[in-house]
Amino acid sequence: MSALPRNRPKCFYDIVIQVAIIRPGPIVGKMMNPFLKRRQGLEPVNYAHPSLEPVLKRTLGVPLFQEQLLRMAMVVADFSGGEAEELRRAMGNKRSQAKMAAIETRLRSGMTKNGIRQQAQDEIVQSIVSFALYGFPESHAASFALLAYASAYLKCHYLAAFTAALLNNQPMGFYHPATIVKDAQRHGLRVRPVDVTRSYWPCTLECECGDEAPHNRPDCRISMRMGLRYVRGLREETALALVSERNRKIFFSVDNLARRVPELRRNELNMLAQIGALNGLGGPFSPSHQRFQADLGKGAGFSRADKSSEINSALAANEGIDFGAAKAVPFPNPKFHRRDALWQVEKAAWREGSLLADIAEPDSPSPLTQMTSEERLIADYHGTGLTVGAHPMLYRREEMNRMRVVRAIDLCRLKHGQFTRIAGCVIARQRPGTANGFIFLSLEDETGISNAIIMPDLYDQNRLLVIHERFLLIEGILQNVENVISVKALRVSRLEITDAVTRSHDFH
Repeated sequence: MSALPRNRPKCFYDIVIQVAIIRPGPIVGKMMNPFLKRRQGLEPVNYAHPSLEPVLKRTLGVPLFQEQLLRMAMVVADFSGGEAEELRRAMGNKRSQAKMAAIETRLRSGMTKNGIRQQAQDEIVQSIVSFALYGFPESHAASFALLAYASAYLKCHYLAAFTAALLNNQPMGFYHPATIVKDAQRHGLRVRPVDVTRSYWPCTLECECGDEAPHNRPDCRISMRMGLRYVRGLREETALALVSERNRKIFFSVDNLARRVPELRRNELNMLAQIGALNGLGGPFSPSHQRFQADLGKGAGFSRADKSSEINSALAANEGIDFGAAKAVPFPNPKFHRRDALWQVEKAAWREGSLLADIAEPDSPSPLTQMTSEERLIADYHGTGLTVGAHPMLYRREEMNRMRVVRAIDLCRLKHGQFTRIAGCVIARQRPGTANGFIFLSLEDETGISNAIIMPDLYDQNRLLVIHERFLLIEGILQNVENVISVKALRVSRLEITDAVTRSHDFH
């Protein structure tokens, strides 16, 4: 990602090069920075030997692909096709130091015979030997580049569908679902929470106009609904039974849901309540009530009295309402929140018992208070691994402002070399084998992602903080080189933002 602003791809082959260049082979072989400088016109294009120009012209004189290395051996050292194949195998999965040493001897012998000087020989040998660490075939790089280009196009033009597809195919990739959701929201996608009146097992698309399926009307914005697959502990067969029963007749209360979907265990109902997935079952403005009104309003063939009688009979029998009925009576529970749902789950579970027998029914759905924002965050991350609400850092932004912590989105406005503070949820920790012990952290706040560089000595002093803490405050020097922004850390501190259990992608 930090190489992209320097490489500035303009055509498909530029992406092929981008895929291949950030690999241990090109990095150890000291090929990455020369290529980027030549790409930007900061360094002239030159070749270790004039005979290599036809082989390396497309990559500005820098060998990046396995095919180029084989062709180089054939050009400068007169390798035969069989010897080139032997070199390819030596650079394959089962790398052999002994074979590479023998090949190096053969390379130098051939280059000496062709009158190539020692300095050029050293440069060519370094290129080939370093590729034995990890060389990327051009054909493979092109295949990866096609995936990268297609993914970027879909994300740009079909954000809702692309995000839903990513979430429906987890676990995969580099970022956890929580990061994918927040990135999509920052790009303008409205992500709706899990709701038993709307959600299916996978994440799905919805029209803001209220239509069941998305369409191509230009005046209708498409949002994404989180799927039941993200409810912790909810079995797929149970979720499918819930959706099947909902398709037959709508649910109009927690008790109705519990009775009509006997596959739902109490712990599953509790989890649905804690994450707010049952809120749609209560109140006259809930989705279930609106659908109840709209669908029953389409009925015909009954008088008003007949319709009311049918509705009341269905309510008394604790059954769903047939969509062919008529006007709906208003739902109770005008203010339904998560603890209301938990209360209703408890009532449904103890319907025949004595636990709630002596408790008077309150005027509101429950005698419990609403969850605080912190309690909702904890419930969201515990129950789904993410939140579609505000980022945890947003709740502490005023405090961060007092501490002069700069938001990720504002770092580009600071000068190179300026002292600054960044803070956020750690979403990635990396320590590449080629980085000489440096640690790279990605911190996420409500505006985006910032990157911090932890030097080996600072890491040794703060090992537990860097590895285990979920929220960090980093103080250091801003580095803005060719639009690649990071903070070189001088101090690392723990931040107490929330007790919600967030996750990060660490050292993979």
